[in-house]
Amino acid sequence: MTTQEVIEMFGKYVIGNYSRLPRVIAKGKGSYIYDLDGNKILDLFPGWAVSGIGHCHPKVVKAIQQQAKILLHMDNTFYTELQGRLAQMLSERAFGGKCFFCNSGAEANESALKLARISTEKKKYKYITTLGSFHGRTFGAMTATAQPKKFEPFQPVVPGFVYVPFNDIDAMTKAFDNEVAGVMLEPIQGEGGVNVATTEYMRAIRQLCDKNGARMILDEVQTGMGRTGKWFGYQHFDVVPDIITLAKTLGGGAAIGAMMAKPEIAAALVPGTHASTFGGNCIACAAGIATIEAIDEEAMIENSIKMGKYAFDKLNQLKKKYDVIDHIRGKGLMIGIQLKSPGADIVAKCLEKGLRINCTQDTVLRFMPAMNVKASEIDKAVKILDNVMSDKGA
Repeated sequence: MTTQEVIEMFGKYVIGNYSRLPRVIAKGKGSYIYDLDGNKILDLFPGWAVSGIGHCHPKVVKAIQQQAKILLHMDNTFYTELQGRLAQMLSERAFGGKCFFCNSGAEANESALKLARISTEKKKYKYITTLGSFHGRTFGAMTATAQPKKFEPFQPVVPGFVYVPFNDIDAMTKAFDNEVAGVMLEPIQGEGGVNVATTEYMRAIRQLCDKNGARMILDEVQTGMGRTGKWFGYQHFDVVPDIITLAKTLGGGAAIGAMMAKPEIAAALVPGTHASTFGGNCIACAAGIATIEAIDEEAMIENSIKMGKYAFDKLNQLKKKYDVIDHIRGKGLMIGIQLKSPGADIVAKCLEKGLRINCTQDTVLRFMPAMNVKASEIDKAVKILDNVMSDKGA
C-alpha cells in the first residue's frame, strides 16, 4: 500500500483519537525507523520510550519467535515459568518485592492505587499526586494525573485525589491527613517536562508515608529499566518505596506492565481482589526476560550514564549558541531541553531533516534515545537540531 492509501484506510476505519503525522512507519532497527516512502529517521524518542533498547533488538526478537512456537498465552489459573523468572529478575534488581503483571503503565498504576487502598486502614481513601504528573488514561490513573486538561471532559472523575506542586515539601506535608492511603509520583516527571525530584523531597515523602501509615508509590513507567543510569529511578534518592510501577522498556517493544510491592504489602492482593486476563502473557514475559538479559549483557545502564553525559555536554554547547535554550535537565538518557518559547515547530523541522524528538509542556524538548545509542548518533541528532535552530534564527 502507499502512504496515502494507508492514511485513507485509517480515516475510514480507525478512531481518530491520535494526532498522527502523515507518515507510515514500515520498519525499525536500532535507533532508526523507516517510512513507506523510503525515509530513514533517527529516532531519539523510540515508541514513546517503549523501545528503550532499540527497535527490534535481536535478542528480544529471537525470544518472541522461539516462545511463539511453544505457547502464546496461558491464563493465570496455572503457573508458568516465564512469569516467575521475570518477577525474580525484577525483584533482585529492586527491593525484593513481589510482582503483578499487566499490559500497560496505566494498568500498573491502577493496580498500585488499589493495593494502597486495600493494604491500609479502611478509612483511608485519598491519594496525593503532584502537579504536572502523568499516570495514564484509565479513570483512576487519569484522575491521578494532576493536569486538569487531561480529565476535564470526563468530569466527575474519581474522588479522593489531592494535587500538590512537585518538589514542594511544605505543600506535601500540609496535604496529609489520616485518610491518605498513598502518595503517587514519578521520580522524574516525563510528560510533565523531565522534572527531577530532589533527594530531600523523596526522603520527606518516605517519612510522611511512614508517619501516617500511607504507601509511597513511585511511577517508574519511564524511569525504570535503566534509562536514568540505574535500574530504577528511586535508586538515585536513597529511599525505598512501598510500590513501584513499570512498563515502557520492560518488554523491549512488547506490551507489558508490572506493579512491584514489598511482600508484606503485596499480601493484601488476595484472590478476587485484582486480576488481568492477559497479564503475565508468555510472549510478553519472554520479551521482558530477553530485555533484562540484553541490558546486562550489553552494559546498557553503563552506556546510559556515559552517553547521557555525552549528550548533556553536546546540548550545553548548543545552549551557548542559541538564546532560545534556557537549560538542560534530566538524568542519564532521560533529557529535557527547556526552551524559552514553544518547541513544536522545532520538532517538526527536525523530523523533516530525519530526526525524531518530542515536545512536551509546550516548551520542553525531550531526548529519550535507546539505551544502546551511539555517540555518532547523538552527534547526528545534535547537528540536525543545530541546523534547525540556525535556520529559525533561534
